[in-house]
Amino acid sequence: MAESSNKPAVVLLSGGLDSATLAWQARADGYAVHALSFDYGQRHRVELEAADRVARAVGATAHRTIRIDMGGISGSSLTDQDRSVPDYSPDNTAIPSTYVPARNLTFLSFALGWAEMLGAERIYIGVNAVDYSGYPDCRPEFIEAFQKLANVATAADHPFEIHAPLLYMTKAEIIAHGSALGVDYDLTVSCYRADAQGRACGTCDSCHYRRQGFVEAGVPDPTDYVGES
Repeated sequence: MAESSNKPAVVLLSGGLDSATLAWQARADGYAVHALSFDYGQRHRVELEAADRVARAVGATAHRTIRIDMGGISGSSLTDQDRSVPDYSPDNTAIPSTYVPARNLTFLSFALGWAEMLGAERIYIGVNAVDYSGYPDCRPEFIEAFQKLANVATAADHPFEIHAPLLYMTKAEIIAHGSALGVDYDLTVSCYRADAQGRACGTCDSCHYRRQGFVEAGVPDPTDYVGES
């Protein structure tokens, strides 16, 4: 379907690899990018600096960062400083400790409110059901259910689309696609344990999938890993 030029779209932008690809995709689709990030108490807050870099690089029309406190209720190792983020393990099939309950639900709710205010019909979210670490709010069923909710939860006189173009892509496919769009992945931060300079640990779940994706895509990995030159 051909897209209308310069219509607004809300793009959830974490500052990571997937969301950067999403921002460039929205621009390629002809939308004016209204990027939305969240300071939700995450330990890897350096990703917010990456989100700002990505928003500026993609030429976002607007970029807003909303502060919410999910630490008090989540029990996640991403928001609870008393819990450590584990290393990647291929044998771990349980929902990981980095899962933040209701995070995508919360983010999409804010995005829907902004989309309604803007008159935007499309919301971009970078969830992935292939290399997704077992997060339940990255499943297709969740996206389908929220889209139904969005279309009965607002006063808008038009339908909303929750657009998840990366849903069935592997990390390698995402990187290859983003590279073709011109995404500068050097701007992004994916690591759950990134230091203040944005350097990646190289061993958490997110680093594992990111590193593996670049290898499989045959694209040079621009990530600055701690202890590696």
